[in-house]
Amino acid sequence: MGFKLGKNRGNYAVGGEIKTKMRFGKQAGDEGSVPGTPVIRVPLEEGVMGEANMDGSIYVNEKIIPGSFEDRQTINHEMRHVTDMRIGKLEYGDYHVKYNGEEFPRMDIDGIDSILVDGEWKEAGSHDFPWEVDANNGNDTNI
Repeated sequence: MGFKLGKNRGNYAVGGEIKTKMRFGKQAGDEGSVPGTPVIRVPLEEGVMGEANMDGSIYVNEKIIPGSFEDRQTINHEMRHVTDMRIGKLEYGDYHVKYNGEEFPRMDIDGIDSILVDGEWKEAGSHDFPWEVDANNGNDTNI
């Protein structure tokens, strides 16, 4: 038996509303969802707006209003990390972060998740890590 591709539907109208095959936001089943990348709203530490996970999911702080400017900025920022992970540019581990082939040691120092960059231990989440600078490139805000 042969394999058949589905019909090419492109854009179409239902009840006067234009629809497409690609669906985002509420049409895809969740506020702020991204096709192929689950966006999950969870309680995060104070000051943490979002997290990109190695499994390809994104956590967004449940205190952020879905659909708000802050929400879109956070998802956009974390999606840059997810993309970097998918193409092998970025990897998070318990004891390291790899970025562009360079490994940065990671450890708990006095209960604070810290990463060694340029000979200095910095708290994880710092905005001046190379992978954060790249993810913020083009954004007006630091997420």
